[in-house]
Amino acid sequence: MIIPVILCGGSGTRLWPISRQSFPKQFVPLIGSKSLFQLTLERVSLINSNVICVASEEHRFLVSDAMRLAKIHGTVLLETVARNTAAAMALAALSVPVEKRKDLLLFCPSDHFIPDFIAFEKVVRQAAATAAKGGVIVTFGIPPTFPSTAYGYIRQGYVRPDDAFSVEGFTEKPAHDVAQALLLSGKAFWNAGIYLCSAQTLLDALEKHSLDILKSCQQAMQGVTLDGNFMRPLPQPIEACRSESIDYAVMEHHANVVMLTFASSWSDVGSWTSVAALTSPDDQGNRIHGQGHAMHSSNTFVYAPYRPVVVLGTQDLLIIDTPDALLIAASSHEEQVKEVVATLAAGNITQSVLHRKVIRPWGAFDSVDKGERHQVKRITILPGAKISLQKHHYRAEHWIIVKGTALITRGEEVFLLTENQSTFIPLGVKHRLENPGNTDLELIEVQSGSYLGEDDIVRFEDTYGRV
Repeated sequence: MIIPVILCGGSGTRLWPISRQSFPKQFVPLIGSKSLFQLTLERVSLINSNVICVASEEHRFLVSDAMRLAKIHGTVLLETVARNTAAAMALAALSVPVEKRKDLLLFCPSDHFIPDFIAFEKVVRQAAATAAKGGVIVTFGIPPTFPSTAYGYIRQGYVRPDDAFSVEGFTEKPAHDVAQALLLSGKAFWNAGIYLCSAQTLLDALEKHSLDILKSCQQAMQGVTLDGNFMRPLPQPIEACRSESIDYAVMEHHANVVMLTFASSWSDVGSWTSVAALTSPDDQGNRIHGQGHAMHSSNTFVYAPYRPVVVLGTQDLLIIDTPDALLIAASSHEEQVKEVVATLAAGNITQSVLHRKVIRPWGAFDSVDKGERHQVKRITILPGAKISLQKHHYRAEHWIIVKGTALITRGEEVFLLTENQSTFIPLGVKHRLENPGNTDLELIEVQSGSYLGEDDIVRFEDTYGRV
């Protein structure tokens, strides 16, 4: 059996401003209406529709929602802090019952774009026989198309009897001249960061090469707690664990790493140039996503899903528009976007980590306007979902139903509201909003009061364990 393990960590700072700490790139609907994570789940479902996901506690409901949309089931391992891929993979392997640790685990990043699902399934199943051999870890190499300095490389060794390749070594994100030499050698491949091995093989390799990481994860899993499909390891051992990638912790030291070539289309969507490459260029090399317009311009990428954005006489620019932040960058400086995020965070600019639209387990809210004593939100409640039973000390709220039907609790009253109807929630009154219907409930909320912060919530009951 092959069990897919989806690694959902990472903040995707190089794709700011659409990717932010609270809503990183793997959850953003980048490909049509689907996120890279949802597409990853759909891709691995051809192999097994029961998966293990390793994710941040902060993103647990984003993970659950994507699993629901992809019709995937499984366990979600939650980390209170990110400790890179070695710890994440160790936790996943330790979550497999001892008697099933000969089963193969397919470790996949959640944020890669591989459009040919059938080709992916074929190469994974081809690798399964090799990975089933004790001690073997299979990795997948992507034939390079240019001397990238943003990707790691796998150096190909001899051809094995099973038509796989031995691995001579790894080169991490090289300088341009080294990347050029690797490309010209014809024996170097981009490291896709996808691995296939048995759970026991990975644990044995960690014991040999990174025992401290394994011990920290073992301690964390000894106190694991279950909450539905969420699995929470003890936080203290994870917080004390060394942060290391699996490449540094294991792969560069393991004697039995084998590579299969994956020649189909692949992208880690790790920069704005790679996002732009998903859109066909016009005759001047401009790539337009959404409501962008390019005039007398060349080699300019415009990402404008929300409003018209016009560029005139530009060259070699990346222009990314969101409702609350705008990025304009020279294409040659795309790798410095993460430095911009760090600078904004140091200045306590909220847009460095938060979107205007905030995802909640029951749906989402979008703060469309805010003043000294008022705030206007557009709220979406998913079918069957409800906010907590709560009250506020400092604000009152007006609710106007735009779409769907709302079940309202206001003090001792419980009543229904439909489109174009409204109600008022006085300051200090217990209230709750539910969606009893089969379609999304949408409403406009107008808050007024002396303090409008999200921490002015006293919860009495909550479906999602936040009391």
